[in-house]
Amino acid sequence: MPKPVVAGLDGSRESLAAAHWAAREALRRGLPLRLVHAWEGLPDRDAAAGLPEVRVPQFQAHRVLRAAADRLSELYPQLSIAAEQVRKQPGPALLDEAEHAELLVLGSQGLGSVGGFVAGSVAMSTAAHADRPVVLVRAEETAESEHLPDGTGKPSARTSPRDVAVAVDVGVPCDDVLEFAFRAAELRRAPLRVVHAWHVPLTEGLPDAGHRARIRQEAERELTALVEPWRRKFPSVFVEETLLEGRPAHVLVRAVAGAGLLVVGRRRRHAAVGSHTGPVAHAMIHHVTRPVALVPHD
Repeated sequence: MPKPVVAGLDGSRESLAAAHWAAREALRRGLPLRLVHAWEGLPDRDAAAGLPEVRVPQFQAHRVLRAAADRLSELYPQLSIAAEQVRKQPGPALLDEAEHAELLVLGSQGLGSVGGFVAGSVAMSTAAHADRPVVLVRAEETAESEHLPDGTGKPSARTSPRDVAVAVDVGVPCDDVLEFAFRAAELRRAPLRVVHAWHVPLTEGLPDAGHRARIRQEAERELTALVEPWRRKFPSVFVEETLLEGRPAHVLVRAVAGAGLLVVGRRRRHAAVGSHTGPVAHAMIHHVTRPVALVPHD
């Protein structure tokens, strides 16, 4: 049975945009869509569920789910959609859902009106700990914004797709990240921009122009070697390799402007506390306005 694309809903604009993005992605991948709302206050079957303080939020959550499912079914009648309320705290519920999903899609910086399902810290914590790719979507994201503007500068779903951008570090394994990015570009029939930031190590002081050129050339060679096997595996994807000088967290945000989807890696860590996204992913999440896919890797 295929794993679904899962979207978390809480009634916020961000989570609704995430659900619509997830529906389009599920169609591209030929997968079912699962919509989930989690609230630990849901009554169990034996509880006295007739109390208004229980029934009102339960009804509101159900309405959010039903309205989203009905709207997506209307827009995408060929898509298989399931919707469920989960009686569990949002954080653990999301992580459980991610285990059984192809990818998990959440609203970015959403503060929900029903249960706070993807309120900022919950979405960030989930993205930092999930063992599957997590895509964070802003409220302004639409089907039209995945494409380049038309000749008048207006959003249009009839123009060419925006490119997919992936940030890579040539010094660490990133096969999972590159596979996700190439696959996303292939599904969208979009170009792929592979971006790497290089800099002169502080321990080397102030190098002359020749030394800086040699460092850049080495970075260029390593980037080409990293990408080449994936070019062969995905021959239909047009790839542009981009090198930038500077600290990654500083320069990559500007470099990926205009992309339809940004893919960035997140190293798997097993500690229960502390940041788990890394400085580059953290910068992307907070400063890039387009969907950001965080792909865990070893």
